Amino acid sequence: MVQTILRAEQVIKSCGLPRSTLYRKIADGEFPKPIQLSARAVGWLESDIAEWQKARIAARDGVAA
Repeated sequence: MVQTILRAEQVIKSCGLPRSTLYRKIADGEFPKPIQLSARAVGWLESDIAEWQKARIAARDGVAA
């Protein structure tokens, strides 16, 4: 199965978080860790971001994720 990898700008746009908050949440274990693509490039699996978004919606609605 082929999975789409999103770069930082796409993740920032889809999540609505500024870059600094995104990386702070990663450090705190509150956001999916990126995949190292090359020495200076990282990306996130689109499915990981979608699951994080679903969990945030469930938390808002008071539903167990």
